[in-house]
Amino acid sequence: MRRLPTVLASLAAAALTVAAGPAAGAAEPPAAASFVIEDPRITESSGLTASRTHPGVYWTHNDSEDGPYIYGVDSATGRTVARVTMTGIGRPRDVEAISLGPDGQLYVGDIGDNRNGSWANVWIYRFPEPKQLGDVKVKATQFTVRYADGPRDAEALMVHPKTGRVYIASKDREKGGLYEGPQKLATGGANVFRRVADVPWVTDGAFSPDGTRLALRGYLVARTYPWQAGRPGGEGERVDAPWQGQAESVTYTADGSALMFGAEGAKSQVVAIPVAAGPGGTGAPSSGPAAKPGSPPGTSAEPAAEDGDFLLGALVLAGATALVLGGKRLFRRG
Repeated sequence: MRRLPTVLASLAAAALTVAAGPAAGAAEPPAAASFVIEDPRITESSGLTASRTHPGVYWTHNDSEDGPYIYGVDSATGRTVARVTMTGIGRPRDVEAISLGPDGQLYVGDIGDNRNGSWANVWIYRFPEPKQLGDVKVKATQFTVRYADGPRDAEALMVHPKTGRVYIASKDREKGGLYEGPQKLATGGANVFRRVADVPWVTDGAFSPDGTRLALRGYLVARTYPWQAGRPGGEGERVDAPWQGQAESVTYTADGSALMFGAEGAKSQVVAIPVAAGPGGTGAPSSGPAAKPGSPPGTSAEPAAEDGDFLLGALVLAGATALVLGGKRLFRRG
């Protein structure tokens, strides 16, 4: 663990970053600008995915206790332009993620389990992305999900944009895993997801539009990995992710030019971080090594070994949020 002065320095930098907002002079590509979610009904935005039918619109949802609703938010104004009510499913328990598949359907992950992985099964809901914006009701298909190695908490669901295969990343500091679903989801019984890779503490993830990279984020750290033979390759590359407190969501823009980072809270900001084209397509970080957790963009990265220092991360996260956000309780619901 780092010494206390270093922790305090990170804490102060984190607070200043939140208070000041994006660094002055930072250029944003026209197609990927940061925005604020203005809808007072969206206070726990926990998942994010870019529409392919409606340019500039992002689909999101509340964490839990909101009902079967999905919101379409226009990034140009921050205003809600659609609310989808899912029908034909049970009452959602802990909705944590959303992803758009190559079949043009939205996949909603009711996969949270804050009781230390005690639910026997969780669910995925699927419905076609609405062709028209507005308040609509859609009949969703419900899929039951179980893990081959037993129940666990998860917040990240990603649909590969080429194969259509669904992946879930569990949320666990010591033994987090990436789980691969069957080739096709079925309604006749449980869909068994099998562990295919180890991953760090993850609160959301997304594939690049061309399917060549996988982005995973936690509260403090984000990485992108080359996607090779159906698995994330290597240790990944740090992304200069923004400090957002209860950092819950990430997605690529529809054209893959940027990663969009979101968080819980009333009037929460979605922050655009540009990415550069990699050898096989879009999705590699454009700014080199990421900043220290909680530091302003552009500062040097810590050694990779500190990525797993969750105890330190929790201290900085709680302290900075108390200073800036007035003591909001961060870990009430993951």
